Amino acid sequence: MATAIQQKAKSKQAPSSTIFKWEGTDKKGNKIKGETTAANMTIVRATLRKQGINAKKVRKKPKELFASAGKKISPMDIAIFSRQLATMMKAGVPLVQSFEIVADGLENPSMRDLVLKIKMEVEAGNSLASAIAKHPAHFDDLFCSLVDAGEQAGALETMLDRIAVYKEKSEALKLKIKKAMKYPVTVLVVAGIVTAILLLKVVPVFEGMFADFGAELPAFTQFVLGLSEWLQEWWYAVLGGLIASAFSFRQARARSQAFNDGFDRTILKLPVVGDIIYKATIARFARTLSTTFSAGVPLVEALISVAGATGNVVYRNAVNTVKEEVSAGTQLNTSMRATGVFPPMAIQMVAIGEESGALDDMLDKVANYYEDEVDSAVDGLTSMMEPIIMSFLGVVIGGLIIAMYLPIFQMGQVI
Repeated sequence: MATAIQQKAKSKQAPSSTIFKWEGTDKKGNKIKGETTAANMTIVRATLRKQGINAKKVRKKPKELFASAGKKISPMDIAIFSRQLATMMKAGVPLVQSFEIVADGLENPSMRDLVLKIKMEVEAGNSLASAIAKHPAHFDDLFCSLVDAGEQAGALETMLDRIAVYKEKSEALKLKIKKAMKYPVTVLVVAGIVTAILLLKVVPVFEGMFADFGAELPAFTQFVLGLSEWLQEWWYAVLGGLIASAFSFRQARARSQAFNDGFDRTILKLPVVGDIIYKATIARFARTLSTTFSAGVPLVEALISVAGATGNVVYRNAVNTVKEEVSAGTQLNTSMRATGVFPPMAIQMVAIGEESGALDDMLDKVANYYEDEVDSAVDGLTSMMEPIIMSFLGVVIGGLIIAMYLPIFQMGQVI
């Protein structure tokens, strides 16, 4: 459904638009001002006149140099936009006016421009689903499908509220995963930089001192000196190798589906981290299916959206298998159990939901449970990693220092 909307949107390109700043008075004579997007100044005046505004000054908004440089639209921007739009519509504010209010409060110029473009499409008579479908980089098929379902059912404000909850939960889950990965990686990178500085700058100073000792150095000290000499000679190759590896990894993730599939399977097998990814994937599966099914999307069509939202090839393949079995008449919980990758608790809750006719509520409870599990696992990982990382730093940094002072200690014992 969303794909059809996006194809239709692509075939009907939006006219070029410009942001205009205006000043005027409302019906009561109060001075007001604002911004709007339109193809030309005449359309701006006509639009304001329909809203009961007497526009006295209308001019093009000057382009702000470097205003949007480096400020990309993030998924969190879309989540905030969804919540604000849902809040406006639940309060009874008309859709077009809601766009204006939301745009005025946005700090990201790129996001503000996107909202105003969508507003202009809606003002031109297009549906909200077709308007956002023209921006597939920011609104995926699932988002477009839910908005389209809400418009067709005449319950857009309710659907926007569900979308807002879904996006907020999804982004919160992503932030938890990033938190679990960011701390140890940051500390290890800092440890690597400090170690390299010691080997390149500090150890050579001690090496010059040891040259005058005239005695055989301890084996540990000789090993560190040899490592320092090797790094001084080949540091550019090491640095180039690290940069090339990082670049190759990013390119492989962006271009190779086989590499991504292998990476997804491998990360699930990692200790501790794999468990967090597993729970996050189950939470994402349950949250997406709950949102789409409660929106009135048929189960088979909902599973199509869920397969792409799981974020892991193991569960994407599993959901596709479940979809085929459900379309053949098998119950959802039976199909999930047959795949062997879903936890018993989730399967049992789905079975209860199917029997009671409250599948969306049961899936919502499953999502909440595993999101809490991810939160606890991330906190546990952080607590566990702190002593491990401190021990690692102590062994590496402390080992280098001991290696440099060991000959001095031996000389003191001889004297």
